[in-house]
Amino acid sequence: MKPLLIFIIALKLTFTSTLVFALDNPDSPDLLSELELNSKKYLDSIDRADGYRASIIAYDDYQGFLDKELNKAYEILMKSLSKNEAKMLERSQNSWLKHRELEFEFINKNWTRENFGSSSSLSRGSYKCSVLKSRLIQLLNYNKNY
Repeated sequence: MKPLLIFIIALKLTFTSTLVFALDNPDSPDLLSELELNSKKYLDSIDRADGYRASIIAYDDYQGFLDKELNKAYEILMKSLSKNEAKMLERSQNSWLKHRELEFEFINKNWTRENFGSSSSLSRGSYKCSVLKSRLIQLLNYNKNY
């Protein structure tokens, strides 16, 4: 009984993953790979940052890059959608922007020098960038379908 159950689960996973890949447009550019490639210089700069100020600058640069890429991904996706779909995405993005604002407020108020010492700036930078990168990856994945 156990081998049959394992076989059925493996078969189901195989077909499920095949269906997921079938949804992507094979002719669309690999935007996620491009993101990783273009992010490398910012991540290297963060890794090489020597000291408090250099870390803040490196994270600010990376955050600016992610924000710019996020706006580009959003605009590309908006052009691919019907009028009704674009309105829904716009509402979704506006909700996400409110979420981002609250998330950044939480990060700023929690990871302070008083609470976490000199590493607080690294944590703030890292967490803010992860919020932006997460949404950017989501939009890039949506774009893979068009």
